[in-house]
Amino acid sequence: MVAKVYGPTGAATKRVLLVLIEKGIEFETVHVDFTKGDQRYPEYLKLQPFGVVPLIQDGDYTLYESRAIMRYYAEKCKSQGVDLLGKMIEERGPAEQWLEVEAQNFHPFAYNLVIHILFPSICGVTPDPKVIEESEAKLEKVLDIYEERLSKRKYLAGDFFNLSDISHLPYTDYLANNMGKEHLINKRKHVSCWWQDISNRASWKKVLEHYRAPI
Repeated sequence: MVAKVYGPTGAATKRVLLVLIEKGIEFETVHVDFTKGDQRYPEYLKLQPFGVVPLIQDGDYTLYESRAIMRYYAEKCKSQGVDLLGKMIEERGPAEQWLEVEAQNFHPFAYNLVIHILFPSICGVTPDPKVIEESEAKLEKVLDIYEERLSKRKYLAGDFFNLSDISHLPYTDYLANNMGKEHLINKRKHVSCWWQDISNRASWKKVLEHYRAPI
């Protein structure tokens, strides 16, 4: 069965596609154009009442929120493709933990930088130097913790590539390649090695070939 993925060419949609590719799941994408208000059409709101993306349809099953979709496919298809959760509960716990760290500690500050530097007009914000400065300072502290963690482990959750690494890829790509903030990654030896590892995976290159641009 082919998974149908609704979304713009954005970070959250890229997370979902990464999991599908790592799992070897066939998919098709349906572009939701925010500039035309596609997300507010009644047909879309029947599927996603909050009018956001991404959204997947897996046969008759519909699910939204990127990290929930990632967990769904990692669990449903755990016997195929790359194991993204861990075979033992002692591996899965850290994978879930660092997925939450990404959502609660990394994403908010990286997101602020992205919308204020890269896409202010698309997001309807006026670039605020104070928000940029504060967000970068807070992200520096988060990445210092990552640096210490990655000095002891190949990946954030342990020694295998997992959902938490996938969830970091889209916004770290913005930092490293699109907004003049590559120093945040490059000046940290272990964070830089981790980034080089995960950003060179074939799955990420396929996502970037599929589409690269706005959030």
